[in-house]
Amino acid sequence: MAYNDRLAKRIESSFYYFPKEISNEITQKKMFGGLVFLYKGKMTIGIMKNDLMVRVLGDQMEVIMKNSHVRPMDFTKKPIKEFIYVNLNGFKTEEELQHWVELGVAHAQNKLK
Repeated sequence: MAYNDRLAKRIESSFYYFPKEISNEITQKKMFGGLVFLYKGKMTIGIMKNDLMVRVLGDQMEVIMKNSHVRPMDFTKKPIKEFIYVNLNGFKTEEELQHWVELGVAHAQNKLK
């Protein structure tokens, strides 16, 4: 299993809470051995096995890294800038998952400015 299909469906559902001008621009692509969701071609959030991969604005990284369910995305053996992993305990509820999705979308929107 490259990624958790159930989690993919939860993420897909989370985009329904965004305005149509955002949700209509979301696409999916298999990357990093998992599945990623892109906004206008920019990665927002993804799944690798059971973990979330989230793009986070650099000025928010220090605070977010204090979360016990978060670790640097380091599948290349060194941390990748503005990428994090969030383990299963960090998105048990739909509200918690929505938080991570919103962070990822904010990152993509910022990169498109």
